[in-house]
Amino acid sequence: MSEKINGIMETTMEKLKSMATADTIVGETIELADGIKVIPISKVSYGFASGGSDFPTKSQRAIFGGGGGAGMSVTPVAFLVLADGKVDIVPVKTETSSSEGIVAMIPEIAEKLKSTFSKNKNKETESEK
Repeated sequence: MSEKINGIMETTMEKLKSMATADTIVGETIELADGIKVIPISKVSYGFASGGSDFPTKSQRAIFGGGGGAGMSVTPVAFLVLADGKVDIVPVKTETSSSEGIVAMIPEIAEKLKSTFSKNKNKETESEK
């Protein structure tokens, strides 16, 4: 019986490993205007369970029943903003749900980008003088 439960657990863990890669945690770079790059950072949580039992029978044949399951949650926690050789981290404020947190962050991210653009324009204006 223990070999069968181990097999269920190994299969479940292999599936979780294939889903939770480094690319899940550090997302793909998003390139914006003026060379600004934004990289999403997420937290990955997962859990799994498995179990099984041998059932008594009147015959010599052993009957085993078992199963396993897993769940995974990906939650955005921050954005790295790369602009003008600087790296800023913009944390995602936790709200009641991840999607609400992302929506709530849009004005703050827009303001950061706006201030970065205005700094670039001020530098260009000063260099033209």
